[in-house]
Amino acid sequence: MEKVRLTAFVHGHVQGVGFRWWTTSQAQELKLAGSASNLSDGRVCVVAEGPQTQCEELLRRLKENPSSYRRPGHVDTVIEQWGEPRDVEGFVER
Repeated sequence: MEKVRLTAFVHGHVQGVGFRWWTTSQAQELKLAGSASNLSDGRVCVVAEGPQTQCEELLRRLKENPSSYRRPGHVDTVIEQWGEPRDVEGFVER
């Protein structure tokens, strides 16, 4: 199965509400590696590496409104970028 790298910039009310923790738990459930980080402009940057189908599922969960996965906060927009994996290990909240 082909591995990919997803970078998702999540816009909305996503800081200070447990969004990074939720994203980390979803990514770990999907067996993805990467990170979820707060950006100074209020967005959260999610980087995930793994099988394309699993990354697409994480992206779907990030975008889903309303969330059937009890996602905290409110997501307005998700901007996605796809690239080659860099072989990171584990998923961390930054």
